Amino acid sequence: MILETINQPNDIKKVAPEDYPRLAEEIRAFILEKISRSGGHLASNLGVVELTMALHLSFHLPEDKLVWDVGHQSYTHKILTGRREGFDGIRSYKGLSGFPNPRESACDAFETGHSSTSVSAGLGLAKARDLTGGKNYVVSIIGDGALTGGMAYEALNNASQMKSNFIIVLNDNNRSIAENIGGISRALGKLRTAPAYNDIKENVSKGLSQIPGIGDQLVSRISRTKSSIKQLVIPGMIFEDLDIMYLGPVDGYDIPGMMKVFEEAKQVNRAVLVHVITKKGKGYAPAEADPEHFHGVGSFDLATGKPLSKPEGPSWSEVFGRTLCRMAEIDPAICAITAAMPEGTGLGRFRRLFPERYFDVGIAEQHAVTFSAGLAAGGMKPYFAVYSSFLQRGFDQIIHDVCIQNLDVTLCLDRAGIVGSDGETHQGIFDLSYLMTVPHLGVMAPKNGWELMDMLQFSEEYIGPLAIRYPRGPAVTSLKEYRAPIEYGRAECIAEERGICLFALGSMVDTAAQVRDRLKEDGYEVTLVNARFAAPFDKEMLRRMAGSHVLLVTMEENVASGGFGEHVAAFCAEENLEWMVLPIALPNQYVEHGSVSILKHELGIDAENIYRRILAAIEDEDALRGIKKLDSRAERESSIR
Repeated sequence: MILETINQPNDIKKVAPEDYPRLAEEIRAFILEKISRSGGHLASNLGVVELTMALHLSFHLPEDKLVWDVGHQSYTHKILTGRREGFDGIRSYKGLSGFPNPRESACDAFETGHSSTSVSAGLGLAKARDLTGGKNYVVSIIGDGALTGGMAYEALNNASQMKSNFIIVLNDNNRSIAENIGGISRALGKLRTAPAYNDIKENVSKGLSQIPGIGDQLVSRISRTKSSIKQLVIPGMIFEDLDIMYLGPVDGYDIPGMMKVFEEAKQVNRAVLVHVITKKGKGYAPAEADPEHFHGVGSFDLATGKPLSKPEGPSWSEVFGRTLCRMAEIDPAICAITAAMPEGTGLGRFRRLFPERYFDVGIAEQHAVTFSAGLAAGGMKPYFAVYSSFLQRGFDQIIHDVCIQNLDVTLCLDRAGIVGSDGETHQGIFDLSYLMTVPHLGVMAPKNGWELMDMLQFSEEYIGPLAIRYPRGPAVTSLKEYRAPIEYGRAECIAEERGICLFALGSMVDTAAQVRDRLKEDGYEVTLVNARFAAPFDKEMLRRMAGSHVLLVTMEENVASGGFGEHVAAFCAEENLEWMVLPIALPNQYVEHGSVSILKHELGIDAENIYRRILAAIEDEDALRGIKKLDSRAERESSIR
């Protein structure tokens, strides 16, 4: 196999040109085999095999810098830079990351996980190169979908000022800009990639401008006329108008053709955009037919494309989507907003049933928040469904456009907490820390799927800004019998005893119930409270519990800094509540990729670790000697569960 000869960066340059198609087939087969076992991002990676090969053939790594937007399409890049052997453990704990990671390889120029960032990062790298006297090339690869993000246009606007080489590769997978291609544009694209084209433009402009009296006017008039014609027949004029040279479109599966254009792009002393046409899922029929489904997959049957494992009941996203549809059938004011993630957030059914009240704004979370605020100001009831990690982009808009005006917007934070294999750029572990600082914003977290439904019903009746956070994966089904009506800012007491009080939020309530069972087996009396609200949390409940408990254990799936436990502990100190507070939260660090269960154990927020931490606190703290321990079996069996 040709692929086996590629073990270091730039080894691909040793491959004969006639073997490029065969190598592409081998890479595609390798990715399919590995991802069918481990899961991962598939369609996007299959689509850019040849493009990545052309980039590695045209540039020299790690001296030249490739910046991948989002980065989930970097599998071929990893294979070509000596990481092929690591694919058996890709996205697993301590294994190969599914995204670019400079700590993993010097060939990963910049760590990326969120969209619309590569042009900004690449522009910074190019400026740094110029300031330090470097001669390397910087290439930012960005998808057409990422161009819905405002940050990309901010960067393009800034890139227009470049006076040195900076290459932007637009990976267009036939979903937006591809509509502009055709016979005329291809012909003009070939003309404009010729080195003589720019020389002609510059020489004509210089010659005409030297004509006394009328030269400058002629140049201006010809320029305006030329631009008008180009607007009609040349795709990419938006980039030309920004003073970014446009080359293409070029076939993303023609490796020699792409290499030729990249060589021409190297000669340009300003920002240049190379427009490459690709297709998501290329070479694998199921992924080509349904690229959205095969964007991110678990293990699957390579022959059929069908998943190997069946879902363990409805996911949190599905519970959210179904409930919102039922609500929308009754309330015509309800509308749903997504930032390019309809299926991932559970809004696929809503999109089909209520197309006039469904809004996909693209990868534009800032806009989505303010757009939702505008809908609310106009009398609608908007629900913005978004991954927790991606909502970070809309923090300013949450404060200024939603909460200052106290508008009736509900933020539905999917993938809150540990999300697993996508790693540190996707873990939803900061939302409590930033949302709890915002006045007027109620922040909720359900203990199970039924409570998520109840919280959504509550949000329909409540007037004002709310955030509901829930994790990834199958919705919890335990504690179904506890379903007290939801009141704003009020917790739910599931079991009340004395001594130890577990004050758990959202996904941690089920874990707290497991911890309580362990402590009960040891003879301790344990109260279990479902906090429900992180903001405002139930202060009256805490005051009441402080009178009969000596240890309060807060539990959350968020970083400790600025989180739920920190706020509760501060309140207890202010109130002089005489009990010890033991906050259980994630450490203040970025969390790498791996399975959710492994990560929770390693980070100390699984039931076993929490149980041991509570026992250690009881043993080490003199103030806790008053905790009642039930010694007899009869006492334990008669205590309130």
